[in-house]
Amino acid sequence: MVVANQKGGVGKTTTTVNLAASLALHGARVLVIDLDPQGNASTALGIDHHAEVPSIYDVLVESAPLSDVVQPVPDVEGLFCAPATIDLAGAEIELVSLVARESRLQRAIQAYEQPLDYVLIDCPPSLGLLTVNAMVAGAEVLIPIQCEYYALEGLGQLLRNVDLVRGHLNPDLHVSTILLTMYDGRTRLASQVADEVRNHFGDEVLRTSIPRSVRISEAPSYGQTVLTYDPGSSGALSYLEAAREMALRGVGVRYDAQQAHARTQNGQQNMAEGIQ
Repeated sequence: MVVANQKGGVGKTTTTVNLAASLALHGARVLVIDLDPQGNASTALGIDHHAEVPSIYDVLVESAPLSDVVQPVPDVEGLFCAPATIDLAGAEIELVSLVARESRLQRAIQAYEQPLDYVLIDCPPSLGLLTVNAMVAGAEVLIPIQCEYYALEGLGQLLRNVDLVRGHLNPDLHVSTILLTMYDGRTRLASQVADEVRNHFGDEVLRTSIPRSVRISEAPSYGQTVLTYDPGSSGALSYLEAAREMALRGVGVRYDAQQAHARTQNGQQNMAEGIQ
């Protein structure tokens, strides 16, 4: 699942790490791939990502195996992270001259032998080669949309890029999930934006919206997700509910099924019932 929106500050990284933690806390095996050179997802999961750490840069540019860079997340069993370092900032330029530059992440994921239930890819706030690599590797796109005035601005270009990738590089790619973030129920604007998004995207929008929450903002400074930092907070409960809704809807491709580690469809239903 590709978490993408070229607009910055809409909650991509926050959504990626907290949905991943929610799914892992209920028994799923989840891998977070940090494709943002800022490395915020790595920070939030308590993973070192200074320059000497093996990272997703080595996978994309140096063709290192994904298994060489994946690290277990300390606080959450079943959650893993492929960190990003600052080296990734130059990867866009270095990828230009490489063979099959758009599908390098896809090949790395396909060669990863550990069984996983979900792979969540945190994209940078741009529509460059890193985001294209994510879209070629993924099967579904999750778009976090901030409940503010400029929410839908630029979204058309993202949807056009999804169509282009689907038409030329990855016919399975589709937008499966829209998640409303930073929702402030006290304001009329938030309600209007939410209504507009639901009218435009229909059933793709999760019923659960993520509220503005101080706890969600504080958690990364402690190297944690909000699920471990303050499990009883409104933010943590909202992400748990969003993950439950995704599982019940069948959102998310079973990576290990793609790799012929055959599991029956009951696996997803069992996990959904566990979350419920």
